[in-house]
Amino acid sequence: MTTSGLPPISARAIQRAAGEFELALSEHQVLQIQQYTRILLAWNEKVNLTAIRDPLEILYRHFCESMFGASLLPVENCRLADVGTGGGFPGLPLKILRPDLDLYLVESNVKKATFLAEVVRELGLTGARTIISRYEELGEEIAPLDVVCSRALGDFANFLGWAASTQVSAKQVLLWLGGRDLDEVRVAPGWTWSDPKRVPKSLQRYLVLGTRSE
Repeated sequence: MTTSGLPPISARAIQRAAGEFELALSEHQVLQIQQYTRILLAWNEKVNLTAIRDPLEILYRHFCESMFGASLLPVENCRLADVGTGGGFPGLPLKILRPDLDLYLVESNVKKATFLAEVVRELGLTGARTIISRYEELGEEIAPLDVVCSRALGDFANFLGWAASTQVSAKQVLLWLGGRDLDEVRVAPGWTWSDPKRVPKSLQRYLVLGTRSE
């Protein structure tokens, strides 16, 4: 599926939004965001990748919120799995921001996985793999992992139990949460949690990092 036309978001708008999230982007990273957005909007006509249609809102809600996760990522070149990635968020924006990430995009929907593969190819990203599977069925294929992240996943108890299992052995989990989800996550066994970090430009969105208890 090809795309055409001018970038839907200007470089100035991208840099301004990035500044509001305390992000520093190179010219190349800005171009990658523009290209990714064009592909996303083209595919979204046929595959439901995001309910957000406005390019500027996509920039803030998907790209900037995802990249903000890098403020809590423990290392530069870690092995990271994005579970239930959908349209590639937060994994691919984190990969754009941190090119050395060894990234696994876990998505059970074949059409969405096909979209992800095209984004990876069009943006020339290396070290990014798409895995078509339910996360519960994965283990040694992606282990060991430094970090497992998710931005739009419910059922936290099962997810955190899987991440801490001997088959996966994730050292840490990075989660984007609504305020009401914080209490549920904090009582999950096997994890020690950082203080929640409020996501800029949001009312009740938080970022938390969990470290597996020994």
